[in-house]
Amino acid sequence: MVLELKQHLKLTQQLVMTPQLQQAIKLLQLSRLELLNTVKQEMETNPILEDEDEPAPITTLEEQESRAEEKKLKELAEIWEQYSQDAYLKESGISKKEEKEELPWENIISRKPSLAEHLIWQLNLSYLNDKEKEIGHYIIGNLDEDGYLKASLEEIAAWTGTTPEKVEEVLKRIQEFDPVGVAARDLKECLLLQVKSFKIDVPWVKEIIENHLNFLQKKDLKGLAKRLNAPLDEVKKATQVILGLEPKPGREYNTETPIYIVPDVYVYKVEDDFVVVLNEDGFPKLHINEYYRRLMFETQLSNKVREFLQNKFKSAVWLIKSIHQRQKTLYKVSCSIFKFQRDFLEKGVKHLRPLILKDVADDVGLHESTVCRITANKYAQTPHGIFELKFFFNTGINTSSGNILSAESIRAKIREIIASEDPKKPYSDQKIVQILKQQGIDIARRTVAKYRESMGILSSSQRKKIF
Repeated sequence: MVLELKQHLKLTQQLVMTPQLQQAIKLLQLSRLELLNTVKQEMETNPILEDEDEPAPITTLEEQESRAEEKKLKELAEIWEQYSQDAYLKESGISKKEEKEELPWENIISRKPSLAEHLIWQLNLSYLNDKEKEIGHYIIGNLDEDGYLKASLEEIAAWTGTTPEKVEEVLKRIQEFDPVGVAARDLKECLLLQVKSFKIDVPWVKEIIENHLNFLQKKDLKGLAKRLNAPLDEVKKATQVILGLEPKPGREYNTETPIYIVPDVYVYKVEDDFVVVLNEDGFPKLHINEYYRRLMFETQLSNKVREFLQNKFKSAVWLIKSIHQRQKTLYKVSCSIFKFQRDFLEKGVKHLRPLILKDVADDVGLHESTVCRITANKYAQTPHGIFELKFFFNTGINTSSGNILSAESIRAKIREIIASEDPKKPYSDQKIVQILKQQGIDIARRTVAKYRESMGILSSSQRKKIF
């Protein structure tokens, strides 16, 4: 076989992702805060890009004199304000030092300590040697947000170069710390620690915690009384005591803070119609700096400087166009979503209709992937609250009447049914199926269970109120 080289002409098509196109796609999926940070970073590195709300750079002698006059007037105003403040303090008999020391920042700014900080503070005040405190730090560092120990004694012993017996000795000391029940390895130990600390001496309490917690989970007091061979009244008293204990001792030190959402889109009702408005508050009004635009055409510039300015100019222009295109796409997609979901705007979540990405993509003439990107991490304020735009996309289920309901509207109906039940006789999943069937919605029991669990709603046996 003879090897030889040959030339062939082949015509192919391929998509080349330029850096500018990659940037435009990236901007689509950025949240509002991420976009503002991106623009801020670009303005710091690109002198050609500027915000209309910020003062323009000084380019002429007249502007320099005007800025100097403004600065002088500002300084005079600050001097007068300080003079007025000093005169007031002098008349009041308060020294400037006293006025400054009156409200120290460390006494104004405060935050709640975390569970770990609270425990370490107690650990440092305890009568333990350095090695025991080291073990204590490892124990505290392996507690979850509810205060339970998630590492085994053997693991902590290996990390600290000691024995499991020594670790357990330190663990028992930490279990005496506040909050009561902290550093337990399971629910049973947590509750027993609280019974011991509070010196609870109610009959059957310890017996129930140690051996029969499953009856409490099922709310089966009669079965529990039969198993204990005890009077039902005494079992009820013991159960009330147990239910008064804290199953998650670290809960009060949970440092989670609420997340405040600034909507990207507002939906207002104007007479009989709904209007979609983009939230432009806080967005910089970007434009090209006129001084640098003129500077590019100066003949005395070196090639290196001219090339630098041209690159920055192209980058600035592309960013402005990309942001404009992003906002335009967000507006088109939002209008399309709320055109499909008009019943939701009129009547609420129960009237949310099934909607998929392809429906909106075909309506606005975009690709499904573009609709997916532009709706990611974007929020809309509607007459019924703030929702992520992806919330309005959901599958549908056929009803016996021939209509199609969205999965979210069925969840809302399940939530409404459970809210109206008798707490002492909650509806089972099968009973909810029957109620929905009476409303023309025929779904399986496992579907009801799946939707109920997705909403964080417990089963009927766990929802049951026994007192």
